[in-house]
Amino acid sequence: MARVTTPAAGRRGSLAVAGVLAGGLLLTGCGGDGGKPVAASSPAVSSPAAPAAEPVAAGKPLDRSPPKTIRIPKLRVEAPVSRLGLRPDGRIEEPPLSRPNLAGWYEKGPTPGEVGPSVVLGHVDAHKKPAVFFRLRELKKGDRIEIARQDGSVATFAVQKLESVPKKKFPGEKVYAEDIDYASLRLVTCGGAFDASTGHYLDNTIAYAKLVESA
Repeated sequence: MARVTTPAAGRRGSLAVAGVLAGGLLLTGCGGDGGKPVAASSPAVSSPAAPAAEPVAAGKPLDRSPPKTIRIPKLRVEAPVSRLGLRPDGRIEEPPLSRPNLAGWYEKGPTPGEVGPSVVLGHVDAHKKPAVFFRLRELKKGDRIEIARQDGSVATFAVQKLESVPKKKFPGEKVYAEDIDYASLRLVTCGGAFDASTGHYLDNTIAYAKLVESA
């Protein structure tokens, strides 16, 4: 469970853990639409970008405020962020495939910039076209992620690492409730091989980032 500074944050951490343990697989659809998977069939898209800056010391944590948009300069991503809760069966909700450029924040956990792990989910493709986190696998250590929040602040995170894990071994407690004393952001999408029989990807791609600046 994440280290927290207020009783309210502690309850949110407990809810996050409960949701993860009950939820099982995350982002089970992740696009594909039962057809040819874009992520598996298309080469990685490259774009001119400045060399990634080295991560700096953790920024000062912020008070609670839900996210409005996410911006990832290296990937040329700028997208609105919705709220996601739990389905009746305990699984995490997903952003609707009808809005492929929409990311979703898991509202039972910390907001981006609060102490603890804040989680934002997004599809890799939808309707046979790239979706918001299609290029997530291209992130490198030090790349910046900016979250504009409802209170007018902007929380900037630096990528710490990227990993790909089988959905059957998704590290739910680590992603949603790791015991940390700084503000962290985790971006999650699908990846790996595509199972045509189910229309789903077999893996999850996870980017871990740390708050380095707020304005």
